[in-house]
Amino acid sequence: MSESTFAWLGERIKRRDAGSVFLIAPLAAFELVFFVVPFLILVRMSLNANADPGFYQPAWTLEAYRAVLASGLYRDLVVFSFELGVIATVIAVSLALFYAYAAYRATGLRKSLLLFSIILPLLTTLVVKTYAWRPLLAPNGVLNDVLVGAGLIGSPIQFAPGIVGTVIGQVYIVFPYAVLSIYSVLSTLDWDTVEAARDLGASRPRSFLEVVVPEALPGIAVATVVSFAWSVGAYAAPSQLGSGAQTTFAMEIESLMLTQFDYPTGAAFSLLMLAAMLVVSLGVMRLLTGSIGGVEGV
Repeated sequence: MSESTFAWLGERIKRRDAGSVFLIAPLAAFELVFFVVPFLILVRMSLNANADPGFYQPAWTLEAYRAVLASGLYRDLVVFSFELGVIATVIAVSLALFYAYAAYRATGLRKSLLLFSIILPLLTTLVVKTYAWRPLLAPNGVLNDVLVGAGLIGSPIQFAPGIVGTVIGQVYIVFPYAVLSIYSVLSTLDWDTVEAARDLGASRPRSFLEVVVPEALPGIAVATVVSFAWSVGAYAAPSQLGSGAQTTFAMEIESLMLTQFDYPTGAAFSLLMLAAMLVVSLGVMRLLTGSIGGVEGV
């Protein structure tokens, strides 16, 4: 929605227009029931005190937050999670920019195939499409068979479980969203602008870097935030394609909640990471677009 649309809704609601309130009520109710209420429950749970395993003592204490912040293990998990987020985001957004540009320039059947190929993975459940990489990346998998058969390597390489498999799996997960974010902006680009730059002497690479990339910047910003937030909180890829060394904070929170039954610590860890990711995401948006309030052109 544009700013004018939000302003129009605001004016209608200020005037107590029953129709506007009726339109926005389902969305407000959905957000309240499925986001606000669970979030408040999580906040309250994080302020309880630990008791026997599987139990907690109702209280108002910051003990769980202090335990998370003081733990060296949790710090290592957070560092790895952010490293994975940066690596997966850089790879995914870089590839997505060229893929989106190719889809933008293509016509007819080629454009349809490029767009269908990027939408198709979204029709498959996350766990299934991540698990499908295991027989491809395993030491006795298809990729190693091809590389050994071609004489490129002498013996199989363990891509998965391991860091390589984790990164590949996470890039595969976020790549379609990055492509669609960038393509939605590129589709509004006037190609005459690029042609004008080339007529003035700009080479193809220079016209791409100085005309196409700046125009695509809002989409790149959205793709970066989506990819980074999803990758930092990755669970499916590291759990399916990683080893014990590729444990993210999301996997540790799942263990705290469902295995150790340490609900206050798990809730506190979740809220701290949510706050950290929000700050980083806003910083990225500010760096790429110059404003935190929104992304123009999207």
